[in-house]
Amino acid sequence: MFCFISKTLLHGRDKITAPQTMKLFCTLRKNPSILSLRLFSSTSNQQQSFTVSYLINTCGLSPESASHASKFVNFETPHKPDSVLTFFKNHGFSKTQIATISKRRPALLLYDVEKILLPKVEFFYSKGASGSDLTTFVSKYPTILAISLEKQIIPSFNLLRNMLLSDEDVINAIKLYPRIFSYDFNAYILPNINILRDTGVPEYNIVKLLHWLPKTFFRAPVQVKENAEKLKGMGFNPERVIYLVAVYALGSLSKSTLEKKVDTFKKCGWSEEEVLEAFRRNPLIMTISEDKIMAVMDFLMSKMGFEVSSLAKYPRIMAMSLEKRLVPRGLFAQDLLSRGLLKKKIRLPKLFESSEELFLSRFVYAYGEKAPELLKLYEEKYNLAVGGKGKIQIS
Repeated sequence: MFCFISKTLLHGRDKITAPQTMKLFCTLRKNPSILSLRLFSSTSNQQQSFTVSYLINTCGLSPESASHASKFVNFETPHKPDSVLTFFKNHGFSKTQIATISKRRPALLLYDVEKILLPKVEFFYSKGASGSDLTTFVSKYPTILAISLEKQIIPSFNLLRNMLLSDEDVINAIKLYPRIFSYDFNAYILPNINILRDTGVPEYNIVKLLHWLPKTFFRAPVQVKENAEKLKGMGFNPERVIYLVAVYALGSLSKSTLEKKVDTFKKCGWSEEEVLEAFRRNPLIMTISEDKIMAVMDFLMSKMGFEVSSLAKYPRIMAMSLEKRLVPRGLFAQDLLSRGLLKKKIRLPKLFESSEELFLSRFVYAYGEKAPELLKLYEEKYNLAVGGKGKIQIS
């Protein structure tokens, strides 16, 4: 026993002299818990080391992510995680998706494939989910495979089916918001539906909202009620779809974040009235990042010369891609003006809100024999903006 203790504690350490060894032996006799703690720590470290190596070499995690994930899962052999990874591969998950799942929910690597994972996957397949659907929402929210099938997923799915009227629509809602089964429907979705009904929202619009933005229904009912009443006070009509979009937009933001967004618009030159006008026209402008707001406003005002007051009338433009739409079309229009092909500045909606096909028809093909040259010029502006090469796709 003495030799065993010595080998265990001396491994990897500097040589200990005889007096030190005797002193250590006496200490261990009086405090045997020190030895058991040391042995446990050594075994735990070995397990963690194996786990980290497996997560890096087999699951594709970075060393940092693997180290973090190992705080939530530990295994000594690859048997169970191998079976889980094989299961994922057999159901069409890519290496990237498997790495994402292992990072976000590492505990799944120790789940029983036949008893826990397979029944849930088979349930979703039975409801019409494709392999692509499954890999999409599971990689977005791997916890969905850890939720009880009988107690949570099936009853929640059936409730959604009764409201959306088809399994396909429920699957689409899951893809939009995979966390949907992690909520108590009696505490969230049902009270929020009643709040919207009481506010005057028609039943068919509630169903539309559940189709398009299911996340809206999983906010705290107190918050939903407060926002619903606030929007009515701002002049929104509960019978219109845009009212529901506004409910979603406000529900996505904390009070402090909302104030920062308003301040950002004001810094760019909008008055409070113009911010409110823009919000009424397109509530989703409040979900745009502050950096993008600044970049779009700077381009349209400083580079394009549009008046700040006109931007508030067309807030949909704020959400458009700066690289793929605003910059190439804006720079192209400036070239047309400089060549004298346009006699006056183009109105904002005509320039930016029209489809790609209509834009090319109005500003490129309309010039007849100059079309090949102008199309090439527009492609150059587009490629300059997106930092690549390619042909303009007509949608």
